[in-house]
Amino acid sequence: MKLKQLFTDDSAVSPVIGVILMVAITVILAAVIGSFVLNLGQGVQQTAPQASFGFDYDTTDNGNVTITHETGDSIDAARLNATGFQNGSASVAWTDHVSSTVSAGTSATFNNTADWNGETIRVVWQSTNGETSATLSQSTAPDES
Repeated sequence: MKLKQLFTDDSAVSPVIGVILMVAITVILAAVIGSFVLNLGQGVQQTAPQASFGFDYDTTDNGNVTITHETGDSIDAARLNATGFQNGSASVAWTDHVSSTVSAGTSATFNNTADWNGETIRVVWQSTNGETSATLSQSTAPDES
């Protein structure tokens, strides 16, 4: 074999690159599988449910709002809060008002104890680990003035 031909022969480049790519794919695949096995990917599957809520305001003397789950996914009541009330607590848990699961047709009544005057009421979902939250529905109360 000629020495000059040895240095100009490129036939071994393709197998070397192929081996490097196969090793890289194996390492990436092992990392992804390992993260799920070790429960490092727990937040990946905690997506907000899809649901629609209706709001019915009682602007008379008792100042209640009834929030009704109209359509969408069933939701664990412990994951829902109603926020935006003028007086009292900033958020009210649904678990005080309904069964453990909020599904289509389920409603809860909350008391504002003050004038609504354009308050924005939101139904907020929070993930089980508390890392994520999402506003599922919101409504602006009628202005009483």
